[in-house]
Amino acid sequence: MTTNEASKQVKRYYHVWRETNIIYSDWAKKHGISYNALLILYSLWNAKYYCTQKMICDQWMLPKQTVNTILKDFEKKELVAFGPTPYDQRKRGIRLTDVGIEYAQNVIPKLMDLETQAMEKLGGDRADALIENTALFIDYFKEGMDHE
Repeated sequence: MTTNEASKQVKRYYHVWRETNIIYSDWAKKHGISYNALLILYSLWNAKYYCTQKMICDQWMLPKQTVNTILKDFEKKELVAFGPTPYDQRKRGIRLTDVGIEYAQNVIPKLMDLETQAMEKLGGDRADALIENTALFIDYFKEGMDHE
């Protein structure tokens, strides 16, 4: 592939990547929640026992202030509770309350079902190729960063 062709493919890839973010944002708005709040709710829903603010920030690359603001809003709505983590009493863990579980249950499983349906429509080979090629792109990008 020539440099010009590769440049066009990068633009095409990032267009698709942005479209993915846009459809998630649109889906979130349709369900009465912001995109960032959806990501945080997704983390809390999938956390086994607890989550920390740092874990959420690291998972989604969100600024600490953004996560903190959304969590404070969730706390006002009684969706989350804060307390020490089971493994380190110094860290403040976050968990969904019963109200939060009920709220998340009306949002996150719907999203996960939609994601699963889309992946099923791709089929096993295309889904594997999507994941493998994205992982390979990441590996090559990291490799390039190491040689800068």
